[in-house]
Amino acid sequence: MKTLLLVVGMVLILEGIPYVAFPDSMRNWLRKMSEMKGEHLRMLGLVSMSIGLVICWLVQRSNVFT
Repeated sequence: MKTLLLVVGMVLILEGIPYVAFPDSMRNWLRKMSEMKGEHLRMLGLVSMSIGLVICWLVQRSNVFT
């Protein structure tokens, strides 16, 4: 449970960095995303999830981080 909470905390930190560093650019980017079709957003989400899954799988299989 501790690891899960640490991961959630790290995700929130990483997600917040662009909003702190580039608030105007993020506002424009979010406006563009709100105008995208649902199918495109769904595909973007699927690609993001797939990349995350591959990264997790590679880290678990690798001995680099042990």
